[in-house]
Amino acid sequence: MARVTLQTIDSAPAEAKPRLEAAEKANGFIPNLLRVLANSPQALQTYQEVGKINGATSLSPTEIEVIQITAATDNGCDFCVAGHSKIAKAKLRLDDETVANLQHKRPLGDAKLKALQDFTLAVITRRGKVSDAELTAFRQAGYGDQQILEVILGVSLATLCNYANNLAGVEINAELQPFAKK
Repeated sequence: MARVTLQTIDSAPAEAKPRLEAAEKANGFIPNLLRVLANSPQALQTYQEVGKINGATSLSPTEIEVIQITAATDNGCDFCVAGHSKIAKAKLRLDDETVANLQHKRPLGDAKLKALQDFTLAVITRRGKVSDAELTAFRQAGYGDQQILEVILGVSLATLCNYANNLAGVEINAELQPFAKK
C-alpha cells in the first residue's frame, strides 16, 4: 500500500488534472508515479517538462534509457526499472539480454553503451566526483562535454522519480508488470 496518496483525475489538485488526463490519454492508464507526483502539481510539472528536455538531448533514445534504467536499478526503484524497460523493449526494440543486463547491473555487450552505463554509475555513486580515469574512459568511448552534462541531467530526472517512488512505496501498475525486473 502506498505511503503517499495516489491521486486520481478527480482527486488531484486542479493544476495537476490536465497533466493526468494527458498521461491517461497517451498511455491508456495513469502510471502510479504520476499519481504520486500529482500531490504536488509543481513536482509533476517538473517531471514532465524535464522529461521533455531530457528527450531532446544529443543522446539517442537508447542511450537515454541506458541512463534511466541504470539509475533506477542503482536507486532500487523497481517501478522505474519496469517503466523504462517497457520503453526500451516495446518502443526501442532493445533485446531482452541488454535490458536484463541493465536491470541487474551486468556489463553491456556494446562497448559504447557499457561506457555510458559505467559512467552513469560512477556519477551516481560518487555524486559527480568521478575519477580522471572514469572521465577519460567515457570520453574515449566517443562522448564529450555535452554528453557528460546530459548524463547528469538524466540522473537528476531519475532521482526525482526514483526517490518519489521509493518514498511512496508505489506498486508497479499492472500494465508495467511484464517489464519488471525478474
